[in-house]
This record gives sequence, structure tokens and C-alpha cells, in this order.
Amino acid sequence: MAEAAVDRSSKSGLGPAGKPFSTFERLVAWRYLRARRKEAFISVIAGFSFVGIMLGVATLIIVMAVMNGFRTELVSRILGINGHMIVQPVDGPFTDYPDLSSRLAAVPGVKMALPLVEGQVLASAQAGGSTGALVRGARAEDLTKLKMVSDNIKSGDMVGYASGDGVLIGTRMADQLGLRVGDLITLTSPDGDITPMGVSPRIKSYKISGLFEIGMSEYDSSIIFMPLEEAQLYFNAEGLVQSIELFVDNPDDIDDLRPKVEEAAGRQIAITDWRQRNQTFFSALQVERNVMFMILTLIVLVAALNIISGLIMLVKDKGSDIAILRTMGASAGAIMRIFFMTGAAIGIVGTIAGVLLGVLVCVNIESVRQFFSWISGTVLFNPQVYFLSQLPAEMDLSETISIVVMALTLSFIATIFPAWRASRLDPVQALRYE
Repeated sequence: MAEAAVDRSSKSGLGPAGKPFSTFERLVAWRYLRARRKEAFISVIAGFSFVGIMLGVATLIIVMAVMNGFRTELVSRILGINGHMIVQPVDGPFTDYPDLSSRLAAVPGVKMALPLVEGQVLASAQAGGSTGALVRGARAEDLTKLKMVSDNIKSGDMVGYASGDGVLIGTRMADQLGLRVGDLITLTSPDGDITPMGVSPRIKSYKISGLFEIGMSEYDSSIIFMPLEEAQLYFNAEGLVQSIELFVDNPDDIDDLRPKVEEAAGRQIAITDWRQRNQTFFSALQVERNVMFMILTLIVLVAALNIISGLIMLVKDKGSDIAILRTMGASAGAIMRIFFMTGAAIGIVGTIAGVLLGVLVCVNIESVRQFFSWISGTVLFNPQVYFLSQLPAEMDLSETISIVVMALTLSFIATIFPAWRASRLDPVQALRYE
């Protein structure tokens, strides 16, 4: 075999003592990668190494893409319906909220100021069934600007809401209570009217004018939007609001906007931003993301260790070939490069295949989820548990490059010791391996 490689390299004008990574060295490395009957076991090890690296890289890309998509979707939905800055009063309720909202909305970098009245209620249907809900009282013109809601009305419209005669509820709440557009939903608040017998719960029914679907089950099943004036009457908050939520152009510039908002308010206010309200949640996501990357990297590491074992066995099997090559003038460096290319080829091809497989799955992630749900007969990535109605995947170029570099680095490192060991054999020692 070695003589045949030398003959081919000689015909091409290249010999064993040619330049590093010459045609001769590549020919021998390629020949060692091809399986022969007596080398079947070594080829099986190489195959497992290839599959392990491919699956490890693909799994890393898929998992990190899903976690990135999961975070992006959650952030977009959480910040799409909740303000980036929540302004609350310190020295008394916001009774001048129309003027205050206008001043805050005029601050450069602020897109919208949304006065709100909020309260917890028990929502029930006439046909039976009830659930806890959060009522958010907002002006119709403000809710129209809240595109996450106004652009996702699946049934009905905002005409009844704008006239003050109807409310908007989420599709999941409607399904849970068996309600449709035009039906009545009964709301019960513990903070009702004060009577000689004590505080009696306030119970009132409202017509459903529309059903919205944000795509986050927690919101679609628990939020009710009510016209601001009606919410003020219902919660005994006539002429005032509890808070004003600000939506800004760049959520990451919150710190720069704080002094401007405080100056525009002209009174004592307390400001809470989206990072403070969701700090624990997003910190947990980041920790989980980092831990998953470290755990899944072990798959690639195990595959790289298989390269070491396969190359060591290949060196042992090719002892006579090494002796012949050294006798014919091949340097120790040439032998090392031959076996280095043999092992590195497994890592390179496995990494490329893993990237292609990972990208393919990420592009069709929802179809893959539905297929495995059909196969298993269960609902994978249940929206009731994971909050989102679809499985998201968002690949990050820099992250994918780091995965590729990590896989190639581990593969190259794994080939160094067996290649070095092969280069250290002299012809006499190499013949003893046979």
C-alpha cells in the first residue's frame, strides 16, 4: 500500500521528502481513511467518531438556537404587552394622568405612554366555569397603538371596546370558559361596595367585543382588556390611574431615559424597568443556556476521544507501512502530518455534516416537533407549560462559529498524540508492531 502511494506521488513529481502537506502525504492519509477488510474494526471506530462529532455539533446548534429563539420570543411578547418602564406615584395617585401621559410621551426615545388601571378578578361564564384574571383598563387609542394586541385580534374587533361597551379577552380564556364574541363574561372583584354589612364583592357582566391571541399562553389565558373609564368605575378609581407604562424605542437605553422621564414628570415618581421586573426569569434562562452548552460539549469531547483510540489502533496496524515510509526517506514530520490529516479529516467532515444537519433541523424545527408529536402520540413542547404556541429557533452566527471552532479544536487536539506517537517510531520499532 505504502509503495503504491509512493509510486503515485513519484509519478506526479512529488516524493516522501516533499513540502509539508504535499500530495504524497494527502494520498497516504486518504488511503488510511478508506476501509479494507482487515481494517474493518478501525473503520467502525472512525465511523462512530464521525457520527459522534456530527450529532454533537448538530445538537449544540439546535439546542442553542431553540434557547435563543425561546428567549427572543418571550422578550418580544413580554415587552410587547408590558411597558419597558413603569411609572408609579409616590406623593399621591395620578389624577392628572392625561397631561402627565402627554409629557412623558414627548420625551425623546419614548414611543408611547399608557395609563393603566389594573385589578385581579374572578372571570366566569353564564354556562359555568371560572378562572382568575387580570383586568387592565386602557384607553382605546392607546390599545390601538399596542400592536401586540391590536394586530392579533383573531375574532371580533375593537369597535365595541372603543365605544366603551365591550372587553377584549384572550383566546385561551375564551376556550377555557366556552365563550365567543358577543357572549357575556361576568367579573367578580373582592374590592366592591361598602355596605352596613361590610364590603360586598362587585359583580358585573361585560360583552365580549373581541378575542386576541398574543401567542403566549400565560397572557392569552389570564388578561382582560377593559376601557379605561369603565375600569375606573369598576375598581372604585374614578378620575385616577395606578401607573403609566412607557414603551421606548430601545429597551437597552432605559438608564439614559430615567433622568429625562423624572424631569418630564415634574413630581415624585417611582420607576421600575423591564429588567428589574423580569430579572430572576432572564437570569435563569442565561444560566440554563450556559450549562446546556457545557453539557452538550461533552458529546463532542467523547467523539474526539474516539478519534484518539481509532488513530492509536491505526498506528499499531500500520507499523510496517511506517517503517517502509521512513526507510524510503519520509521524515518524522511527514509521518506526523499523515496521521494528523487522517484524524483531522474525521473531525472536519463530521463538523461540516453536523452544521448542515443542525441548520436543516432549525429551519424546519416546527415540522420536526409536529412529526415527533405524531410519532409519540403526545404534545411535545406543550404551550400550557412553555408559554409559547410554537417551538422557536433562532440561530446566532457568532455562536455557530464558536461551536464549529470548538469542535474542530477538540478534533485537532485529539489527533496530536497518536500522530506524534507514529512519528516517534523508527523503522525497527515500527516493524515490531506487526
